[in-house]
Amino acid sequence: MARVKGGVMANKRRKNILEQTKGYRFDRSNKKRAAREAIFHANLHAFAHRKDKKGDFRQLWITRINAGLRPFEMKYSRFIKALKDKNVTLDRKVLATLAKDRPDAFAKVVDAVK
Repeated sequence: MARVKGGVMANKRRKNILEQTKGYRFDRSNKKRAAREAIFHANLHAFAHRKDKKGDFRQLWITRINAGLRPFEMKYSRFIKALKDKNVTLDRKVLATLAKDRPDAFAKVVDAVK
């Protein structure tokens, strides 16, 4: 039986791993073992931080809405309660965009729930 050498596949595997770590610093971008470790950790963090990103954006939207409400002497929590009572179904993302980019439209929303 003929002998099979693994050089071609090993190089292909190594190349694929190192492609994923392009832009990493030091050994992580050049050495297969360090690169595999870096990929493993990067994927763990990417999964966790995809979840965190949703909370981060919600926090940003709430801050923008609250800042937009300051001139109307209204607090965020009271505003959200008033929205619910009046059955206004605008989500926080839309409200934050209005408060930031279209203050006149946001003012109409605030007046509608007051």
